[in-house]
This record gives sequence, structure tokens and C-alpha cells, in this order.
Amino acid sequence: MAKRTASAKKQARAGARRAVRNRAVRSEVKTLIVKARRSLRSAEDSSDRVTATVDAVRALDRAAAKGIVHRNNAARRKSRLARQLAKLGGAAASAPAPAKGKKGAPAPAAATAKKK
Repeated sequence: MAKRTASAKKQARAGARRAVRNRAVRSEVKTLIVKARRSLRSAEDSSDRVTATVDAVRALDRAAAKGIVHRNNAARRKSRLARQLAKLGGAAASAPAPAKGKKGAPAPAAATAKKK
């Protein structure tokens, strides 16, 4: 028997709203993945391939961060896209250089050299 308390009804309404929003995000992610796969199959321009793949990877990361897609599911899909891109020789172009000042970025050689 369904619960009839006010809080249970409110949670049911909120869950329905989240389900609609999550379905839209999942659909967008799938669309971007299909576009990336198509561009990997047919595009002559490597920048189109990289752009489509990066868009799909960003959407997967966003969906995984929000909990809409499981993080392992997102990682598996990203890995498949990256593998297809690397097979076509776009791996070097797909790895953007880290931005200045970001964590994990390699430090400049002048800054790491010790002064005597």
C-alpha cells in the first residue's frame, strides 16, 4: 500500500521531477556519443572528430558527477570513444595541454631548478 503522509507525497513528486530531468540528460549524453561515433567513422577533418569526442566525454563526466550515470559506466564509454579516436590517430590532438595554474600541471623547468 502506498504511503500517504505529506512528506511521502512530496518525495514522490520530487522523484518524478528528477526522473524527467535525468531522462533528458541521459538522452543528451547518448545523442552526443552517437554523434562522436559517426564523426569517428566518416569525418575527414580530425578536428571534427576531436571536437565531437570531447563534447561526448564532457557530457559523460557531467552526468557521472550528478549521479545520473554510474561513474564506471561513464568511464567505460569514455574509454571506448578514446580507443576509437586513438585508432584513427587523433590521440595526440585529443589530449589538450593543461591550463596554466591547474593542479597536476607540470611545473616550468625554471621554477623547479634549485638555486645554489
